[in-house]
Amino acid sequence: MARALLIKLHLYFSAFFAAAIVLVAVSGGLYLIGIKGSVEQTMVGSLDSGEALLADPSHAAVDAALAGVGVADFDFDYVKQSGSRLTTRPTTRPFYTLDIEGEEVTVQYNTPSLQKRMIELHMGHGPSAYKTYQQFFAAGMLFVMLSGLWLGLSSDRLRTTTLITSGSGLLLFVLLVLS
Repeated sequence: MARALLIKLHLYFSAFFAAAIVLVAVSGGLYLIGIKGSVEQTMVGSLDSGEALLADPSHAAVDAALAGVGVADFDFDYVKQSGSRLTTRPTTRPFYTLDIEGEEVTVQYNTPSLQKRMIELHMGHGPSAYKTYQQFFAAGMLFVMLSGLWLGLSSDRLRTTTLITSGSGLLLFVLLVLS
């Protein structure tokens, strides 16, 4: 592949995925300094079908349970089960949780803050289409990193700087991982 073409592809991929890079950096950075966002919860109602719902936590069963407390036409992609809690996904927009204790099911409506939404996207809890985008993003970022490294190493003028910066970055990464 010609160097000029590789530089153009590197530029195009970097520019195309810039918004996702900013989202990951901002949401992850805020999370690490303790700004994790919040979820406002509102009690919707309760049902007496806990064991049946745990036995079949399918999309249709959760949809029927939501209808049982008066929630109609709520669109969700899938259901995540964590112990005795069922959560409609994606959690990047308002969602429902169904907490099951014995036969009692408590249904709550949840509204995530902007930071919480960004963290949910960061962790892959977005809509199914966004998850597919994230797979392309991962491959694109791998290409950007490797092509940038290759471009730096293949340039006589940039080789030493590239070796020093990538080597020191790798060394720091390994030290932090092993500590």
